[in-house]
Amino acid sequence: MAKKEEASIQEQNTGFNPSSFIDGTKEELSKVVWPSRQQLISESVAVILMVTLSATLIYLVDQLFQWGQGKVFG
Repeated sequence: MAKKEEASIQEQNTGFNPSSFIDGTKEELSKVVWPSRQQLISESVAVILMVTLSATLIYLVDQLFQWGQGKVFG
């Protein structure tokens, strides 16, 4: 437990180092598995389709409640 606290204190004392930050960022980005163009397109189409279907369903339910409200209070 003491080692973690010492490391945390040492880390806080060093402050922000832009060079270290950039090196760390490059290292993490090298680990990223980027999708192929075909995979990107197919997944984007799937997202757009799901959003469209969800919006349509919400619209239809809203219209149903609006119709019901008109019958009850209209």
